Amino acid sequence: MSFPDPIAVFRTEAAELLEQIEAGLLDLNVNLGDKDQVDAVFRGLHTLKGSGAMFGFDALAAFTHHCETAFDRVRKGEVPATQELVTAVLEAKDHMRALVDTPNGPHEATGEALLANLRAAVDGANNPGAANPKAAAGRNHFKIRFSLPQNAMANGTNPLPLLDELRELGECEIVANRSAIPSLDLIAPTDLYISWEVELLTTQPRSAIDDVFIFVMDEMQLDVVTVEPPLAASTPAKAEAPVAEARPAAASQAVATAPAAPTAPALVDAKQKKTAENVRVPAEKLDELMDRVGELVIAQSRLSQLAGGSGDLQLRAVSEDVERLSGELRDTMMVLRMVPVTQLFGRFRRLVHDLAHETGKTIELLTEGESTEVDKSVIERLADPLVHLVRNSCDHGLETPEERRAAGKPEAGHILLSARQQAGEVIITIKDDGRGINKERVRAKAESSGLIAPNTSLTDQELYQLIFQPGFSTAQTVTNLSGRGVGMDVVKRTIDALRGTINVTSHVGKGSEISLAIPLTLAIIDGLLVRVGDGRYVIPLSAVEECLELPIEEDMRSRGRSFISLRDSLVPFLRLRDLFRTGTKPDPFQKVVVISTGSERVGLVVDQIIGDHQTVIKGMSKLHHDVATFSGATILGDGDVALILDVGHLVAEGQQQEAHLRAAG
Repeated sequence: MSFPDPIAVFRTEAAELLEQIEAGLLDLNVNLGDKDQVDAVFRGLHTLKGSGAMFGFDALAAFTHHCETAFDRVRKGEVPATQELVTAVLEAKDHMRALVDTPNGPHEATGEALLANLRAAVDGANNPGAANPKAAAGRNHFKIRFSLPQNAMANGTNPLPLLDELRELGECEIVANRSAIPSLDLIAPTDLYISWEVELLTTQPRSAIDDVFIFVMDEMQLDVVTVEPPLAASTPAKAEAPVAEARPAAASQAVATAPAAPTAPALVDAKQKKTAENVRVPAEKLDELMDRVGELVIAQSRLSQLAGGSGDLQLRAVSEDVERLSGELRDTMMVLRMVPVTQLFGRFRRLVHDLAHETGKTIELLTEGESTEVDKSVIERLADPLVHLVRNSCDHGLETPEERRAAGKPEAGHILLSARQQAGEVIITIKDDGRGINKERVRAKAESSGLIAPNTSLTDQELYQLIFQPGFSTAQTVTNLSGRGVGMDVVKRTIDALRGTINVTSHVGKGSEISLAIPLTLAIIDGLLVRVGDGRYVIPLSAVEECLELPIEEDMRSRGRSFISLRDSLVPFLRLRDLFRTGTKPDPFQKVVVISTGSERVGLVVDQIIGDHQTVIKGMSKLHHDVATFSGATILGDGDVALILDVGHLVAEGQQQEAHLRAAG
């Protein structure tokens, strides 16, 4: 059994902490007075610093300490939160990520520059005229007794940093209680036997002591007694009264905290139970498990075929059980791979924040449908295309505040990221309320680049699709954000590789909307197995609406593309036998599989409907990468290969064929 690398585990947890810190900072930037977000950012920085020190990332711990101190001052009311401070800590967060990834890299110069920006932001936020009310009230006197669990050091808790943090609060006298240390032959090197007594004079409140122990509070013993200051020496008769009262108060506080000690194990048990409900599994292990499930589905298909041709009832019963269990296992596996798009959308808050700062525009990012779930492999591959689309909307789509005021629009531009599921696909939309796409400039650029001939008749959708051509850009100048004509080409290639489609709508002066239709999963789907000529093909079942028989009279009407009357509406159908050039005669009783592609319904004419089929998607080879009619392949129970039809491309090809037939008369 192999154990995970501790450094790898720390890097994973550090990445999550950095994401939480970034999200908190961006939320704080919207409402600078949100104390909950200030506390959340402080806790994240505090945890990252402590974990980094524990795992030997000393440079990370030292650098993070400065950011933690800055937010500690905000938390205590010494300085207000400002946008400059948030921006400085966001930039520092990027440096923390670099310190996690390459702890031994040359980061000193960058770190010093970022710390200088941080100090400037804190000094700029600090108002020297406002006295600290806590400091003006004098110093607080605390007596602290604490002990950590015996297995604290074995679990990674080092008491020395806790003592150092207490020293930072003010004048501190620390005494170690060594009475519990056993004889040498009974000492366990990993156990902790020492407790501490601390006398602290500080301007900070009682809560500052709790913050020092915030991450070990549930597992430790902590007694804090506030020592009241004695009265003036001119009244010696009354001087002893507060001291006498202080002792019962201390005793009562100790008594009050004593009963809480037995509940600590219960809190620990509850915490462990909650932790046990979630298990961190590397993504590659899920991919490997998905491959095994895919092979099981193929083997089950083979077993079902053998059982179907056998008269053995017991074999058929076993085959049905295996089919049911493999289907349940497949569904469970698919749920494990599905992740909400909020993980994807969350990345763009920082991107939009930085782009707004860089372009001088006021930009608000809105999101909808964040709970929509998509296969994790789809999420990973969608990140780059969405980055290019969002950058394009910020740079090209949205106007400057001056231009928006002149156009009668609010100064703040809006970008909407939304997601929804529709018939086995997830539709991700990027919408802005900017200037829109200038069709004349797009056409002029396309003609000058030789992409289309002058005066070529194109629909708006065909014209908009030209912006995804390699090297195509209507930008007058090249900036570090856009203008080179490579971003939209990346979007097109990635979406094509995902077997998705892109739809663009735009209105000049009102904005643009780009919709990406992507399959929910790239692994296993439910399919409808059909026969066309001598070949077998799979149609994604999520796109199938119904199946019906094609009457002979309808079959004889025309070639290429025809229409069938379906409940008082005409539905066009495509003859796959003609599209695939099978060279075979049609079956006497052909079938029409009605599918939906967005708002359009289309029928596919096949020779035979074999039945439903659990389809394990296999990628096409590089030689067949450009064959747009098929999105992949699968292995059938008898070992043969069936191609998976790409419904969107089939409809487009059928429309082109119909246009050619009409042009030919």
